[in-house]
Amino acid sequence: MNDSLDNITKADAWQTAIGLQAADRLSTSDYLRQTAQKHVEGKIDIGQVNELINRYYLEMNTQEAGDSESENADKTAVNIARILVNQEKLDFSTEGLSLLHRNIFDGVYENAGMPRQVEETKREWVLGGDSISFLNPEVLPGSLEYSISKENSFQYESASTESLISHLSSFISEIWHLSAFGEGNTRFTAVFTILYLNYLGVDFKFDTFKNDSWYFHNALVRANYRDLVKNIDFEPIYLERFFRNLLLGEQWDLRNRYLHVRPAAEWSVQPKVNSSERTGQVQVKHNTRKVKEEDKKPTRKIEENYLENPNILFLAVAIGEKFLSVREIMEALGLKGRDNFLKLYLTPALNNKLVTPLYPKSPKHPRQKYLLTQKGLEFLKATGDEMVSRVQRHLSPKSI
Repeated sequence: MNDSLDNITKADAWQTAIGLQAADRLSTSDYLRQTAQKHVEGKIDIGQVNELINRYYLEMNTQEAGDSESENADKTAVNIARILVNQEKLDFSTEGLSLLHRNIFDGVYENAGMPRQVEETKREWVLGGDSISFLNPEVLPGSLEYSISKENSFQYESASTESLISHLSSFISEIWHLSAFGEGNTRFTAVFTILYLNYLGVDFKFDTFKNDSWYFHNALVRANYRDLVKNIDFEPIYLERFFRNLLLGEQWDLRNRYLHVRPAAEWSVQPKVNSSERTGQVQVKHNTRKVKEEDKKPTRKIEENYLENPNILFLAVAIGEKFLSVREIMEALGLKGRDNFLKLYLTPALNNKLVTPLYPKSPKHPRQKYLLTQKGLEFLKATGDEMVSRVQRHLSPKSI
């Protein structure tokens, strides 16, 4: 346990751990902050902080005077502070992410580190009370594995600053939208992001996470929400501005009112305090990621928009060389919600011309089926047999 860190470093870790609770609209107790200060001053170690907080809530709950939200925030903050103080390394794998979630929410959620088992939608303030839907839990394991595999192929060292910010925002947005675990999705994503940036060897300060974690949450929502009927499309720019502040030292005004889907007129344009268009450059250390030998082999280039949506890969694998109806594809994918299937799977595949209807001039034909185009077959081939096999293992046995 690394308690030999200087006071400033420990204070930084605690301020970040406490600030991140706002991502889920939680706040820590005065007792937690007082106890954390004793750790910063070197009077107690992080293990003693944990013992004191557990004892505090044991006594409070015995007296029926406990506050479940403060208890959640306090215990999670202790766990996050331990991770940051100990400078824990990221195991960038599905098992590593499960372990990270368990470490963040140990003693907080009974299902910490366990895959999400139920479908999930959440009403969001930033959407004016509308809900955002997350990935079907039955395809989560393959989707998370696919996202990690895809990310490992991106060359951060050779990327321009603009493409790096854009790619990183897209990847973190994807991890959040998977909502791979049952609880604490945004706080998990934030801690994962911090550890992943360390894993890449990127230098940054925690200030943006300390002060703007609620903005981080809302920016993730806007990056993953679309309602074309209301003329609302995916909007990644807000998350990119969060990362520009974090990594480049820019000063975008990160107040949440700018993110609302229906902002008041005075909040319709998000301002930037410093006027320079570019204030820095992200430095990524070389050789910070271990690349497997098979990852070095040349592969056919797949267009970026396909890679941004793992649902397309699942759809393509489910169809393969067959002609399938909407009902048959949904059964193959283990999906029940037709609207979500059309919005998240079939429509993106049609828009990218990877799939075509058997009766294109009669969209509502009673015997309508869908098949992969030549472009779709090439996409599937370029994905590689190993990844296709992994996806097949997560699909319904009826379809394979």
